[in-house]
Amino acid sequence: MTLTDTNSWTGIREVLLRRIHDRVWQPGEQIPHEADLAQEFGCARTTVNRALRDLAESGLVIRKRRAGTRVALNPPQRATLTIPIIREEVEALGRTYRHSLLERDLRPLPPMLHGAFQVSLGENVLFLKTLHFADDRPYAFEERYINLKAAPGAQDMSFEDVSANEWLVHNAPYSHGDLSFFAVNADKTLSRKLDTASGSALFAMERITWSGEVPITHVRLIFAPGYRMRTEI
Repeated sequence: MTLTDTNSWTGIREVLLRRIHDRVWQPGEQIPHEADLAQEFGCARTTVNRALRDLAESGLVIRKRRAGTRVALNPPQRATLTIPIIREEVEALGRTYRHSLLERDLRPLPPMLHGAFQVSLGENVLFLKTLHFADDRPYAFEERYINLKAAPGAQDMSFEDVSANEWLVHNAPYSHGDLSFFAVNADKTLSRKLDTASGSALFAMERITWSGEVPITHVRLIFAPGYRMRTEI
């Protein structure tokens, strides 16, 4: 057997990954010890250790002290999610986009959000309410808080011509985020804004994005009936 690029941990990881995918090692099965793999690949044990650590961080193997390394029984299945620009999302449907800024205000963050979106108590954030349209029909209602320490340029933006959604995607790069999906029933306000019957079931999401340890924005989006989310796995 000819081994390729196994003098690097990335090369070893690829070989190990291929063996896992090809079921050379079955789910739950213990794989050879680091010393044995190092001998097989003709490399330092630390190189094998680094490759195994990467596989463990991906959830593909389970490592336990003194118990060795086993192939995970239920490896994680991950979806790829990106933050869509709503204008582009609407235009991709062949529809005409516009948005209406309903409210823009500097205010302290509501106490109920402090646990998830940590800015200093009493510090002003930029609050926005926006209604997005597709072919002059309501598409999504948005409530958003922007941390001006993370995105100071937002304070000078009117967000009349460019939505906060689009501006932030282009001007406030994020390192990671938290995302939740849920259903809500339309109350009188939502039924009026989204032109739907009171009590209608609506798809909603909340998202927080971060730049390192600094929160950028907290947004709640509630979509008009018929919205469908697509992603890749």
